[in-house]
Amino acid sequence: MDTTTVVWGVAVLAALVLAGAVAVLVRLVRTRRELRRAGLPTGPRWVFWGAVLYLVLPADLVPDPVYLDDIGVLLLALRTIRGSVGAGTPEVPGRRSGRQPADDYAP
Repeated sequence: MDTTTVVWGVAVLAALVLAGAVAVLVRLVRTRRELRRAGLPTGPRWVFWGAVLYLVLPADLVPDPVYLDDIGVLLLALRTIRGSVGAGTPEVPGRRSGRQPADDYAP
């Protein structure tokens, strides 16, 4: 195997991983937009913008041809944003599931 083949193989692999990172970024943006349209909490703004900046800025934990750390940060932000939906509707202690608030006072 010559050097040109190795370089092309690494370039193709880096392009595939970059495509995966962009796909996760698109999913993160769509999730945040859908949550905002529905009037649901989207979590702290810094989580979203921090993840986006981490992807585009050149300073990374792992050099940029390997986008695995970028994908990890984006997935963590996506999980945080989706997790904030459940945090926006706190559970009332003592209320049984499936009952409406008016039913709590019924005999």
